[in-house]
Amino acid sequence: MSWFSEFARSSLGKKFFMAVSGLFLISFLIVHLAGNLLLFQGPAEFNEYSRFMSNSPLIRFMEILLAIGFLAHIVYAYILAYKNRQSRPHRYAVKNNSPASFASRTMPFTGSFVLIYLIVHINSFTVKHRFLERENTDFYRTVVEAFQYGWGGFYWLFYVIAMAILAIHLNHGFQSAFQTLGFHHNKYTPLIKKLGSLIALAIPAGFASIPIYFYFFAPKI
Repeated sequence: MSWFSEFARSSLGKKFFMAVSGLFLISFLIVHLAGNLLLFQGPAEFNEYSRFMSNSPLIRFMEILLAIGFLAHIVYAYILAYKNRQSRPHRYAVKNNSPASFASRTMPFTGSFVLIYLIVHINSFTVKHRFLERENTDFYRTVVEAFQYGWGGFYWLFYVIAMAILAIHLNHGFQSAFQTLGFHHNKYTPLIKKLGSLIALAIPAGFASIPIYFYFFAPKI
C-alpha cells in the first residue's frame, strides 16, 4: 500500500481532505454568490450569466470538480462523525463538560441540513433548466417565481433558515480547516477566527438577501 493510500485511510488524512474540500467549497460559495448577486442587476444580466454557466465546457469541468469536492467533504464528515461516536460509546454516562462551542457540537446536524438544502436547491433550479425545461432560458423568472410563490410562499423562508444554519457551519468549519492544516499560532489564530466569522456572516447574508428582497420588496411577477 502506498504512503498516499495509508495517509488517506488514516484519521489525520480524512481530516486533511475534509479541510481542503471544505475550503474549496467556501471558495465556490464566494464565486457563486458573486454571480447570484447579478439578480439585483435585472433579467438581462442574470440570464446572460446563467446561459454561460449552463453552456460553457469549462464550467462543466468545474462542476465535476465541485461534485467531487462535495462528495469528499460529505463522506469524510460522516466517517469522522461515526468514528467519533464509536470512540465514545458511553458519552451520556457522565455530564459533558467539554469546552467545545455550539457550532462545533452541532457540525453533523448543520452539515446534514445544508446537504438537504443543497438537494432542494439543485432540484429547484439546476434540474429544472438542465433537464426538465431545457428550452426555458429565463433563469431570472425561475428564481423570482421560486422566492415569491414557491411552496405556497414559504420557499424564501426555508432558504433564509438554511443560510442561517450555513453560517453556523461555516463559522466553525473555516477555523477548524486551518487548524487541521497546521495554521495554529498565537499570532495568526485570532486573525483566522475573525476572518472565519466575517465569511460566516457575509456569505450567508449575501445569499439570504436575495429571497428577502424578491419576496418583500421586488414587484410581483
